[in-house]
Amino acid sequence: MNLFVTGGAGFIGSALCRLLVGRGHQVINVDALTYAACPESLASIADNPAYTFELADICDFERMKKILHDREPDAIIHLAAESHVDRSIDDSTAAMQTNIIGTHSLLQAALGYWRELKGDARNRFRFLHISTDEVFGSLGVDGKFCETTAYQPNSPYSASKAASDHLVRAWHHTYGLPTLVTNCSNNYGPCQFPEKLIPLTILNAIAGKPLPVYGAGENVRDWLFVDDHARALALVLEKGKLGETYNVGGNCERRNIDVVRTICRLVDDRIGGGARESLIRFVTDRPGHDQRYAIDASKILADLGWQPEETFETGLAQTVDWYLANSAWVEAVRGRGYGGERLGLRATS
Repeated sequence: MNLFVTGGAGFIGSALCRLLVGRGHQVINVDALTYAACPESLASIADNPAYTFELADICDFERMKKILHDREPDAIIHLAAESHVDRSIDDSTAAMQTNIIGTHSLLQAALGYWRELKGDARNRFRFLHISTDEVFGSLGVDGKFCETTAYQPNSPYSASKAASDHLVRAWHHTYGLPTLVTNCSNNYGPCQFPEKLIPLTILNAIAGKPLPVYGAGENVRDWLFVDDHARALALVLEKGKLGETYNVGGNCERRNIDVVRTICRLVDDRIGGGARESLIRFVTDRPGHDQRYAIDASKILADLGWQPEETFETGLAQTVDWYLANSAWVEAVRGRGYGGERLGLRATS
């Protein structure tokens, strides 16, 4: 297939691009290269003739139309998003612009393109939209999010993603655009920008820096290894039923404090230097911090046969090893101006 991927220089997008090119697909990576984009994550496929890159913003409707017309993709896989909750708390503008206006722009361009397709090309076209479990809000100690859970977003970021999900649904039901939606749990793995919990903790632990943990570290997340997520997306694109939503989860619930402690042990085992748990520092909680997320992924297992291949233990060990072995990637990312400082404080100031 010839596939148009938005946000392909991001964390999940780059993993998906590597997977798709490895499987013999043509990939057009459309990315605006904002702060969290890491072209270095695509080094293994950058010279592959099956891979091309377009520097473009999904909010630019005319540019989206032109790329679609020129490249003639069989499907669009939409991952481009401003995805960090703390940044959306400090300034929600970028999240609203990219996640809502950008998705609308892309949908409109896709609709016009799809309407001009004929025969088999029209029948096989798909628009796959990737979203998050955060649109569902916060769970108590029991239960899991399923595809029919009511939306209750609690942060500017999750509200913007909820809006984008609703737009995709509306374009399917109103205009007939052949769409698919996935909602995933927290991703982790190689090449993740170090503002997120796991890579920030790994890098601080390696450097012997303090390890900040929000509140008492009791918040629970379901962790999904990024390559498992990429495999799920490829499968949904290939076999998913049009108009449907599929939840993608790792079935690996962990408290944040337990994640941090596990990373400490892994880094201690690999490079020595003392008990890194002593570096843990409990800091004031994030404003509006959701207590627990958990994904019920039974639908994608029953309908499409997908389930994660990695446990949290195997995936996290691979992730720590990758960061230890890829200091050049880390330095390139740090060179863009993010030094690990805490974000999301403006709501309390």
